[in-house]
Amino acid sequence: GYVITGKEFNILFSGVGVISLAGIVVNNAIVLVDYVNLLIKRKRLERGFSSMFELSNQEVMDCVIEGGATRLRPVLLTAITTVLGLIPLAIGFNFNFFSFVKSFDPQFFLGGDNTAMWGPMAWTIIYGIIFATFLTLIVVPAMYWLAYKAKWYFQNRKRSKITVQDVDILDVEN
Repeated sequence: GYVITGKEFNILFSGVGVISLAGIVVNNAIVLVDYVNLLIKRKRLERGFSSMFELSNQEVMDCVIEGGATRLRPVLLTAITTVLGLIPLAIGFNFNFFSFVKSFDPQFFLGGDNTAMWGPMAWTIIYGIIFATFLTLIVVPAMYWLAYKAKWYFQNRKRSKITVQDVDILDVEN
């Protein structure tokens, strides 16, 4: 976001933004993966299987797609509300709360001293949330599927080695 808009990267407050952004992003990804695991467990118990590797690839793929589709709205709502909530802080929208309470004159203005400090943090979170929402909704399910396929490959490879060795032992004994 900073490269595209040409803004300066303030290391102190942008760093605070990166830390708070990490919490939001990790939470969304964990909830998504946990929900996909729950769907796979339900499907496995429904079919009476003891391992997720007994499910067909299509059944696991359907669980990943359904999990992503179900979590789409909550992830998007989290991202949109965070971005919209931080825009006033990012652009420096201010009003005088004391004069608003005392004489109903809020004295709205843009900019100010707080924009120099809190603006970089807000812009960091805004840019990061927009990018991380894409990652959460597209990349996390894809990586989940790739990790499942890798586990499935090594699990079946281990099983095939065991069966080949057992067959060799049986042939020697006969």
